[in-house]
Amino acid sequence: MTGFMIGAALMVGVTLLLLLLPFRRRRPAGADFSRQQLNAAIYRDQFAELERDRAAGALAQDDYEVARGELQRRLLEDSGNTTDNANEPAVTSRALPISLALALPLGAILLYLVLGSPAAMNPPPPEQSFTNEDIERMVGNLAAKLEKEPDNLQGWAMLARSYKAMGRIPEALRAFERANKLVETNATLLVDYADALASSPAGFNAKVIALIDKALELDPANAQALWLRGTAAFDTGKYAVAAADWQRLLSLLEPGSEDARTVEANIAEAQAKGGLPAAKPKVDVTEGNPRRTGGTAKGSAAAKAVVTGRVELAAGIAGKVPDGAILMVVARPNDGSRMPVAVLRVPAAGLPQDFTLDDSLALSPDRSLAQFPELQIEARISQSGQAIPQPGDLFGPAQTVKLGASKVVLKVDQVRQ
Repeated sequence: MTGFMIGAALMVGVTLLLLLLPFRRRRPAGADFSRQQLNAAIYRDQFAELERDRAAGALAQDDYEVARGELQRRLLEDSGNTTDNANEPAVTSRALPISLALALPLGAILLYLVLGSPAAMNPPPPEQSFTNEDIERMVGNLAAKLEKEPDNLQGWAMLARSYKAMGRIPEALRAFERANKLVETNATLLVDYADALASSPAGFNAKVIALIDKALELDPANAQALWLRGTAAFDTGKYAVAAADWQRLLSLLEPGSEDARTVEANIAEAQAKGGLPAAKPKVDVTEGNPRRTGGTAKGSAAAKAVVTGRVELAAGIAGKVPDGAILMVVARPNDGSRMPVAVLRVPAAGLPQDFTLDDSLALSPDRSLAQFPELQIEARISQSGQAIPQPGDLFGPAQTVKLGASKVVLKVDQVRQ
């Protein structure tokens, strides 16, 4: 704050110096005398002009007398003013700089108070830290408040997650049950509830698996849900299912990151224990279409379990694709189910974009594309990359296609409100 005040004072001082400097210049000693000479010369010319007009007959004698008398009167008045007010400019020259010297700083201060941010000069207070006792007290206050507000679902969900973070699993489960109507529609809360249940002595029971499956139905790309379902499958000896879920999780992680390396190690362990081939997914760039492939195919049925096509942008929507947006091509069964069978996720920057949907993109090894002779295919562009549609997402109408269809054109031409 001190530095700001010093800098502001210096700027005002320099400005005043530049403005007041001209008033410090002295007026030449003969300035008043020169002015009197100029006035006298003007009046002499006017008297001479009157004489010429009278001599030429352009001005009558009476008019001449009146005009001459008027000039004489004005000459006397100007002479008196020049003599009596000789010091007036000096008075004026002192009054103006004094007014500027006072008005400029005051005006600057008033403008800053109205338009500026005086509070910004004060440094922010240090970050408040909370002890365990503070956290316990706040959570206790929230619990007491919610007992009087049984319909505050958001509050109960917050309390449940707080209890879970504190390791108070029984209280967390009771709070999740109080927020059940909200939990059922939110993939993140479903996974948190399932994780809390799995942390209890019951472990990964049928209810936990059902909650995870429902979360993945709402958000097929929910990383925590894929991790938990893979863990549950691994614990029960379903190594192929665990490897498939973790492989799907790996595709969502940044390559080479610590999380990715951990998941890769778990996949390798599941493959080793289950006697599964350790072939890694590779990238197929045929015709410029980046996609993950799973290695080997089994017979002509596997070769036909594919849908290919192209995603295009409508002319009026091309400029609305945000930077970093994700293109998702989703395949669902044509039986009314909203649970996707396969999802392709690629950057939306390369549109128009060719796509290929096959079993390497299946969300579950138990639900391959080959099981569904007809599919609903749709394209959506999302800034967040969330599977659940969000306002602002770009999308197009879904198309019903037969398995094995090619040259499917998906037009993105709408904005979700």
